[in-house]
Amino acid sequence: MRPLIFSILAGVLLGVSVFAATSATVPAHLSPRFHEGQFHNADPILKQSATEMARVMWDFMFNAPEGTVPAGAIPVRAITRSELLAAPDNTLYRLGHSTTLIKLRGEFYLTDPVFSKRASPVQWAGPARFHAAPISVEELPPIKAVFLSHDHYDHLDHASIMALAAKTSWFLAPLGVGDRLVGWGVDPAKVQQFDWWQGGEIDGLRFVATPARHFSGRGLTDGNTTLWASWVLMQDNLRLFFSGDSGYFGGFKEIGAKYGPFNVAIIENGAYDKQWPDVHMQPEETLQAFADLKGAWLLPVHNGTFDLGLHQWQAPFERIAALAAAQGVPVATPAMGEAVNLKQPQAGQPWWRGVK
Repeated sequence: MRPLIFSILAGVLLGVSVFAATSATVPAHLSPRFHEGQFHNADPILKQSATEMARVMWDFMFNAPEGTVPAGAIPVRAITRSELLAAPDNTLYRLGHSTTLIKLRGEFYLTDPVFSKRASPVQWAGPARFHAAPISVEELPPIKAVFLSHDHYDHLDHASIMALAAKTSWFLAPLGVGDRLVGWGVDPAKVQQFDWWQGGEIDGLRFVATPARHFSGRGLTDGNTTLWASWVLMQDNLRLFFSGDSGYFGGFKEIGAKYGPFNVAIIENGAYDKQWPDVHMQPEETLQAFADLKGAWLLPVHNGTFDLGLHQWQAPFERIAALAAAQGVPVATPAMGEAVNLKQPQAGQPWWRGVK
């Protein structure tokens, strides 16, 4: 199975896909990060040679360890619309991978919604979900805003965006990513795009697109033609951080200094490997980023839904739990569909240990 899906999986991890994609119209003049036809990181990432990329491909096909996909069923707590409408404010539900649903002041917000079976350009091949989504797009209540971090297939899903388009008031995206949505047919009046350190306010929720260390692209010819970002969300005395995808870099300290401390920091912790150290964090780096951000509770994501790495599927949970316990860091690890009180989070159970 891994050889069959590898070409698409490599596209998710390395920004290369065998499938063509429509290029975005990038508002390059709006960003000092855009030059020579591409967006650039503040801290440059190491560009892999053809030999190094070939080695990664070889490892995916022939050297992957056992257990990258769970043999048993992932526990999922099903959610209903009536339950969401009755839920208290300041509640977060983990829906899978980097998709969370957040309720604030009676309104609902989504991060990187991916509801499709596969994180792939096609639904007949590619990384498949370990579990069903706790709720369908159709069952969701109206969504005030969707926050998008970048355009990789495991974060920007065409089918999910189109299903959400009619029930969502706003799509908030980094530069160029919004152009993709408009190109797909999303109402341009609903789409807003931001450079790093730009933001706005919706119904009392202040938000800022903040830096990340990553890359972008959905095809062979559009690498880094759209921007990538993390997000800061602020309402009343609640502050949240959503990392999207990022390697470790000095920007976390800058974000923490400007907007911290955060009640909850939702940070990537999965699909890491020493062969791509600059674009995804090892668990030790996730914990350091959390410290830099001045977080009170860590909620690790980018794990438990898709096979996108060379580690056993439960390794991100075990490693971050052990590291956090050693340093006295509070970590929330909700099961898929489980509610988290953002003002008073709970650690939750190590649910992954009950899965083979």
